Order: sequence, then structure tokens, then C-alpha cells
Amino acid sequence: MQDITSAPSPPSTTLGYALFATRWLQAPLYFGLVAAQGVYVYKFFNELWTLILRCVTGAATETYVMLAVLKLVDVVMIANLLIMVIVGGYETFVSRIGLQGHRDQPEWLSHVNSNVLKVKLATAIVGISSVHLLQMFVDVHHTSRHSLLWGTVIHMAFIVSAAILAYMSGPMAAQAERAHHSAPQPSQHHAAEEGRAERVVIPAQREEAPSAEERLRAAGFPARKLLEDFDAEHLRSFDREAVARLGKLDFVTARRNVVFTGPPGTGKTHLAVGLGVRACQAGHRVLFATAGEWAARLAAAQSDGRLVDELRHLDGYALLIVDEVGYLPFDTATSQLFFRLVAHRYERGSLIVTGDRPPARWDEVFGGPAAPAMVDRLAHHAEIVRLEGDSYRLRRATSEWAG
Repeated sequence: MQDITSAPSPPSTTLGYALFATRWLQAPLYFGLVAAQGVYVYKFFNELWTLILRCVTGAATETYVMLAVLKLVDVVMIANLLIMVIVGGYETFVSRIGLQGHRDQPEWLSHVNSNVLKVKLATAIVGISSVHLLQMFVDVHHTSRHSLLWGTVIHMAFIVSAAILAYMSGPMAAQAERAHHSAPQPSQHHAAEEGRAERVVIPAQREEAPSAEERLRAAGFPARKLLEDFDAEHLRSFDREAVARLGKLDFVTARRNVVFTGPPGTGKTHLAVGLGVRACQAGHRVLFATAGEWAARLAAAQSDGRLVDELRHLDGYALLIVDEVGYLPFDTATSQLFFRLVAHRYERGSLIVTGDRPPARWDEVFGGPAAPAMVDRLAHHAEIVRLEGDSYRLRRATSEWAG
């Protein structure tokens, strides 16, 4: 066996790591903003208490109440801006915050980056400026024309700058997306370790990214199902929180897997297609096929001597869906093909698998010794959702027959 020794890190790499570690110098800055958040909490309740006292004593006019409420709204909007900078900025520039799967994870945090953060900050500043300008117009009798004029000019400047920033962020985000998809994944270097020196041929990409409709058509869904249309009333056991969490598509960006198990007719395919449709709408490439169709596709690629190229081609899809595992048994050769697929996708891309039995019983479906190793890789980074209940199709047919 060939001994593998790690070469010493070059000085440039060590220097780069040291410079990258200096990002932690920003951490105290964000904790300082947390203290500023506390100051605004104190200011909010101080203003609220003053407003309540003046209203109780009858000293509050309608104009005063309106101005006080606008001041409270102003404080809340600035506090929201602080939260956005604290949480989003810390995760973007310092270190990842492990909120995946948390029930209170903000919707914007799953796709935040420096570009998105700047646009959100600009829109928040426009909102704060709008409140300030409204305060000036409400109290117009005590505001000079000079202040009104410059307040309006400054507010319009904020609007124009936010619009320009939002317009510029579109091409920048698209360029970053193309760079991300065209960059080779670290795991692709395993081919060189196995002695294969041929270059990977990547199909020429279109100049424009495919639209959501094009991605939906190319995915091969048997029908377009939405998560919102899923009827869970016929199920005895259903983890709604897990499906809602999966609907945020964090598992796709994290290259994790999903397994839906349960008897026939409980909606496994519906949920898999619903997640696939949502992934297409979010900009991901998806490919759907039944387990039998995947077996035929991989077997044809192997017989043509292009199985490795086929697996590399599938790297271009962020999500693969394997439907109906367990309804047909597979021989040892086909089981090895499925193992190659799962092993190749491991920590490289996401899989959604539906079947009538949990992965622990896949030895009943896949022949040979490949099943335990395949389950180990599939379930390591997987969300397993169990659906229990009577068949939706059978119940519907029975009710129609009775009617």
C-alpha cells in the first residue's frame, strides 16, 4: 500500500489562513450592536410610557399621539435594521450560524449574502427615512420649509440609491450563481486519485440561465404537485414541521438527503414532487425518475462504458428524486449501480428517495452486499419522514363508489 503523507503547508497558505482568522476581530463589533439594540429597547419603552401617561392625564393631542406612534415605529424599524446587520452580517463575514432546522429561522437568513444584505439594508433605510419624512409632514406647522425641502430631497436620494443598488445586485448575483455552478466541487478530484486522467467534458452552458418553467419541464415530473396542495387529513401520523422545514430548501444547499417512507397512497410522491417543484422555482436543477427508470438509465450507461461520465453529468443537478423504491426487487448488479449513484452523490448533491419501507429494510429490495453501505451514505445526512395512514387513492375511489 502506498504511504500517503501530507505535504507541509506553504507559507502563502499559512498566511492566508492567518488573515482569514482575523475575521473574528469583527465579532466584538456585532456584540456592540447587540448592546445598541438594548438601548433602543429602553428608548422604545420610555417613549411608550410617556405616551401612556400623557394619554391618561388628557394632555395628549391627536397630533402628539400620531407623532409618538411614528416615533415608536421608527425605533422598531431601526431595531429591525440592527437585527438584520447583527445576524446576517455575522454569518456573512464572521462565521456560520447553525440555525438549519430551527423552527424560528428567519426566511431571509437561508439565502443571505453580502449582496442581499446590502439591498435589504438599503430598503430598510428607505423605510426609516419615510417614517421621518412622515413625522415632518404630520407636524408641518412646526417644521420649516427649509427642513421639509431637504428632508424630501434626502429621502428621494435614499430611494434612488436603493433602486440603483437593487438593479446592480441582479447581474452580480447571477454572475455569482454561474461561477458557483461552473466551479468544480472538491469531491470531483477523486477521479484523479483513482488513476483516471481524462478531462471532464462539461456540456456548453447557455448564455442565459434557464427559466423556472424550463427547469420544471426538464425535471421530468409525472405531474406538477405543490406542497400547499398536500392533503394530510387522511394520514394518522405526519410531521408537518419537518415538511415545512424541508420546504425552505436548506437541505438542497447543504447537499443533504430526504427519505419519505410509508404505505402506498400516503402522498410520498406528492411531497417529493412538491419539494422538487419548489427547488426548480428557487433556481435549482432537478431530475425525477422512478427507481426502475433510474436502474435502466444507469444500466444503459454502464453497458455503453460511460457510467462515470453519466454520474459526472448528474453533478449538474442539485437535486435527484428516486421514486418508488421497494416496489420491485433489484438484483446484485443493479444494486451495485444504485450504490454507485448514492456514493457519488454523497456530500456532493441532494437526493430525495420515496419508498414503502424504511432504509433499514432495504436489504429486502437490493440484493448483494451493497445495501448496508448504500443506506449508510444515504442516511448519514438525511431527514427521514414517515407517513402512516390509509391510501388516499383507495379512500377516494371507495367514497366515489359509495356515492
